[in-house]
Amino acid sequence: MPLPEDILCCYTNDTDQCHIIRISNIPCWFFERAVFPGKSVFFRTFSHARLEVHTGGMSSSILSDIIPCDRLATSN
Repeated sequence: MPLPEDILCCYTNDTDQCHIIRISNIPCWFFERAVFPGKSVFFRTFSHARLEVHTGGMSSSILSDIIPCDRLATSN
């Protein structure tokens, strides 16, 4: 059963580069995924979480965006 502030989110990579998405502002919790161009990923997190979007090559990455997860929320 989800926690009360648990939300279902969807992130879509609408670029031509692979993105690494990460949530790092929740203590004792880890979330990281690779999202290929044109693909989407669904995930559950807390409403106050922030999604970091990293782009770049194999040896380096650049933090290109931070998105509040409540903006990515979908209807269950």
